[in-house]
Amino acid sequence: MVDLQIPEDFCHNDVKPKGKTSHADGENLHFIWGDGRSDGAAFSNDDVKAAYEARGETQVPLGIHGTTVAVDWDSCVAAGSCMSVCPVQTFQWYRTEKDIPADKCLGETFEGTGKTEQDERLDYTDKSQPIREHDCTVCMACQEICPEGAIRIEASNQEWHEKAAGTYVKMPSSGGGPHAHD
Repeated sequence: MVDLQIPEDFCHNDVKPKGKTSHADGENLHFIWGDGRSDGAAFSNDDVKAAYEARGETQVPLGIHGTTVAVDWDSCVAAGSCMSVCPVQTFQWYRTEKDIPADKCLGETFEGTGKTEQDERLDYTDKSQPIREHDCTVCMACQEICPEGAIRIEASNQEWHEKAAGTYVKMPSSGGGPHAHD
């Protein structure tokens, strides 16, 4: 198994997202965490570097896209393995919906109409976008198959997503327990 590239606490405590990408349904979104890093696998992958050069785009750090389904866009090399195993099409190739530079996804709204098959990327500058993060069944298949360890699935991060969205409500303690009647 490849080591995961996303730290376990990437979105915890006082960490704030740098932005978000919205779903056109008006209800769902995923956050973008951190400024990214230039030592991710995408920066040393020959196919990715050649694709950026062919487009005349500068490769820049992009950060982590998603919270419960987190994809490190700096480590994503557009292998598409995650798409081949996801039972609910959580991911799309973002460029197949909007062919814009990856750093322009911040603040954008997507319909979720991009291609979802492993080999449907436009080129190796494309990234696996967790556009339907809210549909993830936490089967872990994408995390396990990603050749670069660029995906971290953590359902408990929903709390941090909700805190960042301003929708977090702490559940009241039941006060019930085994000795509540004593």
